[in-house]
Amino acid sequence: MLVVSCLSQYRDPHCGGRQVIVELFQWTWDDVAAECETFLGPKQFCGVQVSPPSEHVVVTSPPGPWWEQYQPVSYRVDSRSGTEAEFRDMIRRCGSVDVRIYVDAVLNNMAEIGRYGKGIAGSSFDSDFRQFGAVPYNVSDFNDASRCPSADGFVHNFNDAEEVRNCSYMGFTYLDQSREDVQVKIASYLNHLIDLGVAGFRVDKAKFMWPQDIAAIQRRVKDLPEGGRTFFVQHVTNYGHDGVNASEYRDLGYVTEFRYATALATAFTQVKLYVDATVWFSLCHLFQELLLLMEMDQTWLRFP
Repeated sequence: MLVVSCLSQYRDPHCGGRQVIVELFQWTWDDVAAECETFLGPKQFCGVQVSPPSEHVVVTSPPGPWWEQYQPVSYRVDSRSGTEAEFRDMIRRCGSVDVRIYVDAVLNNMAEIGRYGKGIAGSSFDSDFRQFGAVPYNVSDFNDASRCPSADGFVHNFNDAEEVRNCSYMGFTYLDQSREDVQVKIASYLNHLIDLGVAGFRVDKAKFMWPQDIAAIQRRVKDLPEGGRTFFVQHVTNYGHDGVNASEYRDLGYVTEFRYATALATAFTQVKLYVDATVWFSLCHLFQELLLLMEMDQTWLRFP
């Protein structure tokens, strides 16, 4: 990921002008720390985006898929990547070689419908009844069915921004971030991570959240201890063919740009640098507002 410096309260990664953040997807905290010490620090990387640190579901069939880490059951810092003590130690070790830590934060939803039992750290939950007692969340904290325009409560029409943000995508339990108590609980989780030493966040599935709700949460997030606003990246897939536009999120920090890697690959594999010049110009004028993704799970999975 390439970071282009520009003026915005949420766009300063706080890493002394370094430009590159690497995503160490699904790495343990101890392995991330070792990578900081042996490679990223000496090579002058800006920072590391790490996988969600919050407690999540335990999936046994198939055993331990990557996506279980994206189904939180509480905001305890205890996941398949490690404990809170190991997380804190990773931040300390990476910070000692001037590498910042940015967290992939799942704020849109909790575990998908049909999941229940205990999370990886032992917290009880039942997603069918929207019960996540360790936060705590209950049914009143989630989107009411009356807000969803689709008949079955699920997202089908990506041209309808209301459906995308108020209905359930892939069976996830969507939190109602317009509620003040939900905003407070989410901000409390982010503030705890800042207290541990985190410098910023990638907001997972921000496309499925109303921009004004994200803004309300961000206003509750504290400044970094050394001063300055927390770095934010909004995860918005934007291929130009649905009802949610990345431009709606640009006041909230950087916005992910998935088309850059595709255009770059096309240019090199098909020698179309000249022919596709309009593609480059259409992206270049936005570079100061975008986080350019060179390789990531969703640049090739092409999720909505």
